[in-house]
Amino acid sequence: MEEIALAPHPRDRFLALVHVDANPALAPAALEIARIAYPDLDPGPSLRQLDGLAAAIRPHLGTAPTPADAAAIVAARLCDPLGFHGNRDDYYDPRNSFLNDVLERRTGIPITLAVVLIEVGARLGITIEGVGFPGHFLVRAAGARGPRFFDPFFGGQELDDAALLERLRALSGNPGGPGATLTRVPPELLGAVTTGEILGRMLRNLLRVYLDRTEPLLALEAVERLLLLTPDAPDELRTRAQLYERLECFAAARADYQRYLALAPEASDARDVCTRLARLANGAPTVH
Repeated sequence: MEEIALAPHPRDRFLALVHVDANPALAPAALEIARIAYPDLDPGPSLRQLDGLAAAIRPHLGTAPTPADAAAIVAARLCDPLGFHGNRDDYYDPRNSFLNDVLERRTGIPITLAVVLIEVGARLGITIEGVGFPGHFLVRAAGARGPRFFDPFFGGQELDDAALLERLRALSGNPGGPGATLTRVPPELLGAVTTGEILGRMLRNLLRVYLDRTEPLLALEAVERLLLLTPDAPDELRTRAQLYERLECFAAARADYQRYLALAPEASDARDVCTRLARLANGAPTVH
């Protein structure tokens, strides 16, 4: 009898991509994240859309003297005339985190719009890097006097030192808060992030959305991919344990709680986790 080859699980495909080298291909890995909602997604059309966007912009690059000048042109044209913009009307729509949807709908959140900008730039020979700025993902490119920073969510607008500092101060939410006394943005907040860090931030955004929407199965898919990136992340292990518990997968929940305590024995919630473990060991689910 002829054997039937089973298709790999989407998580296995994601693992294969992110472990292939230290800096995996961004767009294919982002499209594997989209398989959370679209298990049978063919990445080909989305990758061809990125190729098409690059082809549409290439004639307008001219002779930009620096990568940052070229990046500014790409960012501007993605907004107008190509129509990419931040989704201010429904920021927490999970489709904003899926690259295929962002390419089709031409709207998303800062990090997925940044992925579009980074990938289109790469197809044009322009190095554009992600910046894990607190609260709002940005991109940067090399300028004549150092990196220049752009915000894909707001039409690719360029942010100078003063604008970056103003954003950082605003994060405190309090005129007298710690951010109010800053006179410059700490350099570590403006460094380039790796592909793995971009994917991790995408997945954390998506995880928060699914937790807020009380969709535990989809939240589990997101956190399991996060743990493929960072297997020993205590917060993600605790989150997965809570999801397993909610889904009545008690043995898996116990294993993750035990691993969490081994990695973070001094955690502020260690006593609560021990109580949960005791109840699960006695065959009784904890109260949700």
